[in-house]
Amino acid sequence: MTEQAQPMFSIEKLYVKDLSIEVPNAPQIFLEREQPEINVELNTQGEKVDEGIYNVTVTVTVKADIKERNLFLVEVAQAGIFQIRNFADSDVEPVMMIGCANILFPYAREAISDAITRTGFQPIQLAPVNFEALYQARQQAQQEQAEKGEVPIQ
Repeated sequence: MTEQAQPMFSIEKLYVKDLSIEVPNAPQIFLEREQPEINVELNTQGEKVDEGIYNVTVTVTVKADIKERNLFLVEVAQAGIFQIRNFADSDVEPVMMIGCANILFPYAREAISDAITRTGFQPIQLAPVNFEALYQARQQAQQEQAEKGEVPIQ
């Protein structure tokens, strides 16, 4: 009887891949008293870098505007190298897009909050993200596109 190896998951390294801060309208923008309109974008990507080793990146972009003038733009790409071994091929992507993203997001939130504070504005606390729901919605959208004969957007 052949024993199947147990699934193995571990964090090898967490790191900030990219951090960008812009305050294009300083110093005049600090005189504005209106509430800014905040826009948050989130993107998750994963790639195999070696046998059983994967790199996952969660990119968060926060932009604040008042009267179509930009207060600030902060973007962080929080990444991690993960060991994901002995999983079915069909399970690797969900592990990256859900499990790894859940590990990385709190670090990205902290980096965003710290960066915004360093710009001189009040920090923004990003709400928790349900990466499982995002993954399922993406899968459903890709399936619907495939049914219509459209090429899915990656």
